[in-house]
Amino acid sequence: MIFTALREVFERRNLLYMITWRDIRVKYKESVMGILWAVMMPIVIVCAGMIVKLAFAMMSGRHVHLLDVTSVAVKAAPYAFLVAAIRFGTASLITNQDLVTKIYLPRLVFPLASVCSQLFDLGIATVVVAIFLTFAGVGVTLHLLWLPVLLGTLVLLAAGLAILFSAATLFLRDLRFIVEAMLTVAIFFTPVFYEPSVFGKWAPALLVNPISPILEGLTAVVIYHREPSLPWLGYSFVLSLVLFVFATVRFKQLEPLFAENI
Repeated sequence: MIFTALREVFERRNLLYMITWRDIRVKYKESVMGILWAVMMPIVIVCAGMIVKLAFAMMSGRHVHLLDVTSVAVKAAPYAFLVAAIRFGTASLITNQDLVTKIYLPRLVFPLASVCSQLFDLGIATVVVAIFLTFAGVGVTLHLLWLPVLLGTLVLLAAGLAILFSAATLFLRDLRFIVEAMLTVAIFFTPVFYEPSVFGKWAPALLVNPISPILEGLTAVVIYHREPSLPWLGYSFVLSLVLFVFATVRFKQLEPLFAENI
């Protein structure tokens, strides 16, 4: 079933492109700041991270180094992408209910289009972060070749969660608000503002969150010029892949019921 679902999307890839581009145009057309919103969330996260870093530094009696700020900047953009992909993906079937109920097409394109539209924002934010890192003196090494693996795992995780929540929301309408609440507090349990090592022996508990090894891997290859932790990255990739497969299969099983429950 998973291959059938993906083949249907591939055959309708032009539709996926059109819905993705429509979502991008609508989002920026209706906002006063336009494309600046793509970098606003990462900037807010970085500023909040600097405050948290300063608070940790004051409590520990040490100085805040430039690498502390750059690490937050590297994590901010992918984390903002994941949050936005889940948020818009969860509501994707409801916001496209006219198309879901009146036109035959693979409904899987809607949560996937939400994820793809956020990739546009991630690309813009990444350019801003890259400029900041250049001015901060962060160099380029061969370890950056790990970026496709890390970002691919991130997209896989985002797609799996978006697909799963989009289908579940049609049958459990309160789930949409639960997801919003979870996304609000999730950053405190994700090592964006801090490193897992500050929790000592409890550090592995933070890495159980599948986004955490991805963010730590990005910091390792971009800032510290070393390879990511392969066991933890493998864990995150396998979990993201299993989640994506499960979500897609379950989505296809429930798809015949979408029109009457939307």
